[in-house]
Amino acid sequence: MPLYKSISVNSQTTVKIWKIQESYSELLEPLDLKPQSLERVLGMKSELHQRGFLSVRHLLREFGYTDQDLFYDENGKPHLKDGKHISITHSFTFSGVIVSDKEVGIDIEMQRDKIAIIAHKFVDYEFNYLNKTAKDYINKLTIIWGIKESLYKLFATPGMLFREHFLVIPFTVEEGSTVAWIDYQGKKYRYNTAFLEFEGFTCAYVVP
Repeated sequence: MPLYKSISVNSQTTVKIWKIQESYSELLEPLDLKPQSLERVLGMKSELHQRGFLSVRHLLREFGYTDQDLFYDENGKPHLKDGKHISITHSFTFSGVIVSDKEVGIDIEMQRDKIAIIAHKFVDYEFNYLNKTAKDYINKLTIIWGIKESLYKLFATPGMLFREHFLVIPFTVEEGSTVAWIDYQGKKYRYNTAFLEFEGFTCAYVVP
């Protein structure tokens, strides 16, 4: 089973990343899915999405959980029955799960040049330190997107906007971490963030 990386963020928080190399049937066979999970995966039109969904269930097993331990609230945010906090992501051939005693968020994105076309939709303050001609411009945009997506998953509040409510402090790709803020409805929240790059992908995650 291709558990790709396991990262101990701190004593309460762990990230696990899966490289999806198995076929749909190989991923499905050893799993015991809830009826609604099986219905959901069978209804997916893309095998890529099916394999991503199933690989997340294999990551749950790596944490000692099963599909029965996972449920979603009305905003689509995942939760664990034992009260620990969880966030989930999958993108093409990688999936990731973060589990913690505290609220967390995680995102994996493929690094693609076309992110520059939509940068104005999710970047505002960060343009003050980004250099559009730098070699790492796409890498940095992908990191910023991943951090803001992780914040959105953590907060799970409809109406939040990446460009207006989330702010990522200046960083270098080599640092592998930075600080991010949420400024929403007169309140400010500070989060520690970390990120890593592998095989043309970026993983970012946030913890309070």
